[in-house]
Amino acid sequence: MSGNIEQLAKLVIDSSGIVVLTGAGISTESGISDFRSPGGVWDRYDPDELNFQSFLSSEESRRTYWKFHREFYLPMKQSEPNDAHYALVELERMGKLNCIITQNVDNLHQRAGSNPEKIIELHGTACKVRCLECGANFERDEIEKRLDKGEEVPRCTLCHGLLKPATVSFGQAMPEKETRESFEMARACDLFLVLGSSLVVHPAAYLPVEAMNSGARLAIINLTSTPYDSYADVVIHAKCGDAMKKLTGLLKRKSNNSH
Repeated sequence: MSGNIEQLAKLVIDSSGIVVLTGAGISTESGISDFRSPGGVWDRYDPDELNFQSFLSSEESRRTYWKFHREFYLPMKQSEPNDAHYALVELERMGKLNCIITQNVDNLHQRAGSNPEKIIELHGTACKVRCLECGANFERDEIEKRLDKGEEVPRCTLCHGLLKPATVSFGQAMPEKETRESFEMARACDLFLVLGSSLVVHPAAYLPVEAMNSGARLAIINLTSTPYDSYADVVIHAKCGDAMKKLTGLLKRKSNNSH
């Protein structure tokens, strides 16, 4: 890994605007289970029952959806940012980071100290709840208290519309603003860094292509291979936290040596 870290450090030093895409792999290192992995949520729930159309059409599906989402939310809330999250804060402090585009809904980038204005949550956030009728937003913990008291399918206190965690479900349209901004940022960067994404879920998987077509370099850190490894300038098959901690350590040493 060390040779590749050297190569990545050089790419970072030579860059002036980095865009980072983070996927489930960065969150699993904080103890948040990946839905798709064995023993994950999909082993206990039928994904078809959790899609957006089912949520809209059936009270029973809404009840199941909230039960499922609570199983995910409570451990997520207790998780802590890891070395990869903190390394991105370091890159921001170095003036290198344009933005973080995340497929995760866990708020860990914000909790690590990344500037919220530099974070695009492509799949929404589990920390808010939105009314599908009037668009009102509620803090998730406020709704959790209602669920604790026995509500199974919460409704909006303003218009009685359906409430749903502010995450993008299967079959639900991607958020237009965040999707548009993600592609704009990808096209404007000079280094696109993928952390913990297998690059198989679209539209996020198209982002590295947009970046490369606009002249950016591509670096990928992921435990397993991705469809874009052969196009990347640097590929590191390792845990994101380990690799990013080594990267920021190396960048600091190089910076100190140059002064």
